[in-house]
Amino acid sequence: MFSTLSPGALGLDLDHSRAVDLAAAHGFGGVDPDLAHFRTLGPSGTAEHAAEVREKGLQWGMAGLPVPLDAPAAEFRQALVDLPAALELLKAAGVTRVGTWIRPMHQELDHRQNWRLHQGRISLVAALLEDAGIRLGLEYIGPKTLWSTQRFPFIHSLREARELIAETGAGNVGLILDSYHWHTAGEDAAQLDGLTDAEIVSVDLNDARADRELDEQQDLDRRLPFDTGVIDLDGFLRAVTAAGYTGPVKIEPFMASLAERPVDEVLTEISGLLDRAITVGADAARER
Repeated sequence: MFSTLSPGALGLDLDHSRAVDLAAAHGFGGVDPDLAHFRTLGPSGTAEHAAEVREKGLQWGMAGLPVPLDAPAAEFRQALVDLPAALELLKAAGVTRVGTWIRPMHQELDHRQNWRLHQGRISLVAALLEDAGIRLGLEYIGPKTLWSTQRFPFIHSLREARELIAETGAGNVGLILDSYHWHTAGEDAAQLDGLTDAEIVSVDLNDARADRELDEQQDLDRRLPFDTGVIDLDGFLRAVTAAGYTGPVKIEPFMASLAERPVDEVLTEISGLLDRAITVGADAARER
């Protein structure tokens, strides 16, 4: 695992160049790529920028997938038309991971209809990504307070996400594992047994509020890792380490208060928490 600065996940409004400099200054191992910034550079400029990022000792984390999997048909088709230009830039940068989340409910499509929609679209997108040497990460969303808000609940557990990925038949599709969704889905470390590095594209770390029951937790109201101890982060990290995971790990707390503090202060804290998490995983590996 390597620690990754993801400004958007922290609610920090940083332009990409500054984010790269701050990631290096605060000891992160990586930084999330910014496709919008790459578009301003073009393919050759993006390749030069990527070389500069590597010179600072940083790896790329995960970019967002520029294709909305559950969009109306016309919007999805247009995104596919635009995708090759985006892939050219991501390939020029050396980015190997993109990700998106699976909307865990739908007002009109029942579970089977939504499953078929996602299975077909993921298979199609994954094939285009594979040609560019890019893996696709899918994140399931755990809180009941979200998936129960529309008529038809959809994928909101690790088991379902793995089944969908398997049914796409794509070898370059895996999981975005978020400790918050893992916890709010009512899962434990045993359910992570058997995962491999090839199945995990990215990892997110968070804690949960201590004054809410499991089914009361809100998707956009989390806590920093190790803050409350509600989530078994030690067990989560031991399982991820046992999987042999080598990719990016970031913090995604959706806490507006972070943006109200000095940026350097926030990043010092975030970097320290990620170092602690990676140490927990390394210690677990040595104990095996």
